[in-house]
Amino acid sequence: MSRPVFDADNNPVLCQEALAKRDALIQKLGALPPVQSALDQIVHRFGHDAVAEITGRSRRVLRIEDAKGERLALRSRPGSANLAETAAFMDGEKKILVFSMAGGIGRSYHADLGCANTERRIHYLLEPGWRADQAIQGLGRTHRTHQASAPLFRPVATDVKGERRFIATIARRLDSLGAITRGQRDSQTAMGGDDTALFRASDNLESLYAKSALRQFYIALWRGSIAGWSLKDFEEATGLKLTWDGGLKEDLPPMPQFLNRLLALPIDEQNQLFGALETRIEANIEIAIEAGTFERGVETIVADSLSVASRESVFTHEGSGAETEIVEIARKDRLEPLAADAAIELHAATSKHPPLLILNGQSNRAALVMDAPSRTLDDGDVQERVRLIRPAIRETVARAALEASQWRTADEDRWRALWDAEIAALPSHRESRFWLVAGLLLPIWDRLPDESMRVRRLVCDDGEHLIGRVLGPAELGDFRAALGLDGGPGLTAVEVHDEIMKCGASFHLSNGWKLARRRLMGVFRIEIEGPTDGDTDALKRMGCVAEIVSWRTRLFAPDRETLERVIERWPISAPEAS
Repeated sequence: MSRPVFDADNNPVLCQEALAKRDALIQKLGALPPVQSALDQIVHRFGHDAVAEITGRSRRVLRIEDAKGERLALRSRPGSANLAETAAFMDGEKKILVFSMAGGIGRSYHADLGCANTERRIHYLLEPGWRADQAIQGLGRTHRTHQASAPLFRPVATDVKGERRFIATIARRLDSLGAITRGQRDSQTAMGGDDTALFRASDNLESLYAKSALRQFYIALWRGSIAGWSLKDFEEATGLKLTWDGGLKEDLPPMPQFLNRLLALPIDEQNQLFGALETRIEANIEIAIEAGTFERGVETIVADSLSVASRESVFTHEGSGAETEIVEIARKDRLEPLAADAAIELHAATSKHPPLLILNGQSNRAALVMDAPSRTLDDGDVQERVRLIRPAIRETVARAALEASQWRTADEDRWRALWDAEIAALPSHRESRFWLVAGLLLPIWDRLPDESMRVRRLVCDDGEHLIGRVLGPAELGDFRAALGLDGGPGLTAVEVHDEIMKCGASFHLSNGWKLARRRLMGVFRIEIEGPTDGDTDALKRMGCVAEIVSWRTRLFAPDRETLERVIERWPISAPEAS
């Protein structure tokens, strides 16, 4: 605590030590070199003879060299400077262009085929500001029709998490226009590929996934689950009130208000809080992708080979004669397995802990364990998850499920031997298939599944272009039934496994048993429903696992190999209607 002190004449008593420190600080600040703006740094670094500046500045400080040597000098810019600078860049006389909102109105800087400078533009987005429409307008200056090549956009940001507040406004606007999750974007391979979009889906901080993650963040804060932060500390630091009579408020602060308050915190605290939120956003998106509910919109499917295996006309419009087809597409993707050394390097790049090497005692497979985003369950509990890295696949499982499985730690020599053996046994390509409903879709749109409206475009090996709704095996059966058609494709064990685990489909075996996805202890598993006590031993010999749940014996297929043996013994009869 402090209070003012006055002498007998009512004059304030000043601390001479504090006055001396103040004067010394002012003297030190006055001696510090000035911090240049980003624009001045670029002009001084490359030289004003190489940089075309199109801004609203009427004067600028240039680094010049004359009889007096090299020095900084203040120079005026005439009103026609922007026209001359634009011409110099488009004619190729200057290779670098810097433009601001004030200098970018009504001008184009793309690789115009009619100009001398048709080199590909690399557009760095620096200081985007608060207004997304202006930032998007600036991006459009270098991306126009009649251009030699499209530009490469490079958003520039620091490691200060609070800066995401500015990027988020642009990402939200682009998302609403379909530029993040839709448009010209390639489908990801099974191993995951580089995102070709300008922003990731997690950069939109006002999406449904982000709003859900923010509420999860508030719940975790209220429960004391955010490391280094208590509810009281957060409320005092941000001024946000989250509770009412000891419980969480219904109208919690929205994302814009949360981000604005975050900007007022020290950088370390910003990064800590935003890191906790970002982890939850990425987890929500990853879970939606795993469940098949993450809507990407129209994507271009790219593979080593795409060919039409079969096609069937299932609907003809009476008035126009236009047809709706079910086209079976055979797909081949080149397998690029991950080497053992590359897997260890991948772990070292993302974690400070030594790698956890594990082997599966049942399948004799090797894997490497990495951290994965936790999952918040419906009841608010947090499920810890890990990512298993294998030579050709990556999968995310609950930590509790991993500990209860056949995976065990192993020494590096044994682990490397099994890893390399699996790579040697892998084929050069992964073969799969899917079904495309193409042609006239609008009249029969209501008969298509409404859970995931995935639309894809592709070019077959023979040059045929196709676009339509992609259906999985179970969805295809439902669609055919809605059209009054019988039959359907015969499914492999891998397709059955993926349909059950990813889409929640159910299948009947030829003996009347049922394969279905069930969640136990927060983990999805494939259960075999229908066996009696006399069938337990035979299923266990095939690799099935018997567990007592609520005083009842239940049987589960723990992996694809076990499921394949079960299906080989009792083939699939038909998927169950949704």
